[in-house]
Amino acid sequence: MKEYTRNDLTHVIAQIQAVEESLGDIARMRLDDLAKPKGSLGRLEELAVKMFIASGGKRVKADPGRIYTIAADHGVFEEKVSFFPQEVTRQMVENFLRGKAGINVLAETSGVDLVVVDAGCLGGTYPDHPKLLQRKIAEGSANIAVGPAMSEADCLKAVMLGINLADEALNEGIMTLGTGEMGVSNTTPSTALYCAWLGLDPERITGPGGGISKERIPHKINVVKRALKANASAVAGRDPLSILSALGGYEIAALTGLILGGARNRQMVCIDGFISTAAYTMAVALCPEVGGYSVLSHASAEPGYARVVESLGRRPVLHLGMRLGEGSGAALTMFMLRAAASVYNDMETFEEAGVTDG
Repeated sequence: MKEYTRNDLTHVIAQIQAVEESLGDIARMRLDDLAKPKGSLGRLEELAVKMFIASGGKRVKADPGRIYTIAADHGVFEEKVSFFPQEVTRQMVENFLRGKAGINVLAETSGVDLVVVDAGCLGGTYPDHPKLLQRKIAEGSANIAVGPAMSEADCLKAVMLGINLADEALNEGIMTLGTGEMGVSNTTPSTALYCAWLGLDPERITGPGGGISKERIPHKINVVKRALKANASAVAGRDPLSILSALGGYEIAALTGLILGGARNRQMVCIDGFISTAAYTMAVALCPEVGGYSVLSHASAEPGYARVVESLGRRPVLHLGMRLGEGSGAALTMFMLRAAASVYNDMETFEEAGVTDG
């Protein structure tokens, strides 16, 4: 696999343009002229405006869309922070490829393409499959409770993997990206990233993740605290790439890159739940402008998520009590983007409909 330097990442970030919020006035004029009371379609109108701004004032288009569900294993599993055994990561990737997992059903229902990516799963290569990209950087990250998850070089490979995925999608005409993930124990590194970058307290945002009991949460909190202590120099340095290398994982780093790449390409990016939002947090840390191209899909039911969203100053689109991951919330919100685009493009104005504008 190609080696990358910080300069490669800096070059990508330099190409991400800040959106022109003033373009929203043009989109709002169009929406206000449609045959409906002003603002009566609520968040759908907000999404249409955001898509128009993100495109540079050229279009409101959501299709075609694609979710990348990126998988990797985590060394922090050694600390017994997960309800599921580690082999579930690999088993779930195989399940995705059979087409009957939660994300398969929701992506198909929403009319969204799904591609599965092995960025760091244990167990070697998978059998070839048309919906699988085998881009493994390493067989799992190291245990963040005792040291860095990844070397900076490997973290850069993962981030650039995500950027390359966005570019590949653009070359295939993909307009909207969705983030998905699979990795047993990955709520623990996600929590550590939130604590490290946003200054949040592990006691207040550590939750059950994939289903550990209430009695096990204090142990998980302690593991997050140990991870922050073991990687204290990276945390204190306030350098996003160093923090991501120390406390993240291969799928989280790759999703960070996917978000950056989508922003560079002016693709809309639908951010899934707790783990994907950790990747979004690090993407914003690296380049605040990515917020103009991203929507938080849904309010994860993970207990600490509300505090995370408050710290980020963002508002999720959907509130459905979900905490599956995999890209499930992104699939539903990508349908909402399609609905918003249809409203903008296909509804008649008062004049066209022959309706009196009050």
